Amino acid sequence: MARETGILADRAIAALFETGRLNSERELDRDQIQPASLDLRLGAKAFRVRASFMPGPSHLVSDKLDRLSLHVIDLTEGAVLETGCVYIVPLMESLALPSDMSASANPKSSTGRLDIFTRVITDYAQEFDKIPAGYSGPLYLEISPRTFPIVVRRGSRLSQIRFRTGHALLSEPELLKLHESETLVASKLPNVSGGGIALSIDLAGDEDSLIGYRGKHHTAVVDVDKKDQHDIFDFWEPLYSRGRNELILDPDEFYILVSREAVHVPPDYAAEMTPFDPLVGEFRVHYAGFFDPGFGHAPAGGRGSRAVLEVRSHEVPFILEDGQIVGRLVYEHMQEKPASLYGSGLGSNYQAQGLKLSKHFRI
Repeated sequence: MARETGILADRAIAALFETGRLNSERELDRDQIQPASLDLRLGAKAFRVRASFMPGPSHLVSDKLDRLSLHVIDLTEGAVLETGCVYIVPLMESLALPSDMSASANPKSSTGRLDIFTRVITDYAQEFDKIPAGYSGPLYLEISPRTFPIVVRRGSRLSQIRFRTGHALLSEPELLKLHESETLVASKLPNVSGGGIALSIDLAGDEDSLIGYRGKHHTAVVDVDKKDQHDIFDFWEPLYSRGRNELILDPDEFYILVSREAVHVPPDYAAEMTPFDPLVGEFRVHYAGFFDPGFGHAPAGGRGSRAVLEVRSHEVPFILEDGQIVGRLVYEHMQEKPASLYGSGLGSNYQAQGLKLSKHFRI
């Protein structure tokens, strides 16, 4: 039986298209609807803008583009988006949400692992990646590649959106109770505070002492739509533990690291990692924060799945130590169990993962 409040599952997302609450320029891709989210697709053109902006309560995004756009890029056949630049792309999907339904967006996992900074914008927005209840209008994606130049095209999928009705977030007592029955993170003494359950960093490394990767500068382009296309060492520098089990994060460098704990998202729940917590240090963790129902779920082939962490230090170098808390997972109720769980049946790229780069790189 479906709850009255919660995150919409795949069948309910499909129903939004049938009722006109969701619209798209063309037919949906076969795998575009995920267990608890919808992938958003780029439209046919990108606007290079002088700077990121917020429309504010009195303006359409198009009003700002008229003033801030430097030039327009045709994405029909594919185009390169350069590092250090900001682009605004109208998306294929648009919304006509009912008054009791809101939404939120996040970069897809592969987007975050490429250090592509993305945020969804709506008309009259006062927050990025937040779509208020009852919103009706177009969606836009702000894109800023940080480490690698990228190739994108009409239909590329860099971001995803979740829909919710009412209050779905678990309280700390509810989170502890769920952990006791389902083991949300593989920790004997879970740290539950700030509305979430803590994850810590693994800097001990695997059997080869590999602890992570640091992105290289001045590389070739990455085509966001192609898997297994690039040699890891052309883009990444492997990092190894040298017995100290610590890592100094240099400002303006991008790191791929991994959590010590395995993560579990039961089928009736969805999770999200808070991207930055100033209480744990001067760095940002995990650009791509959505964890779908079934992630790390043993029956869905996910036993032992850990959270891959996209990490950037802020203004100063920062020392991370093995076991240090780096972020928190918050959990929300699903309205109903999805028809399909995250896992091998959906062709999910990161089920049962350890330390893993994005799907674009050859193992």
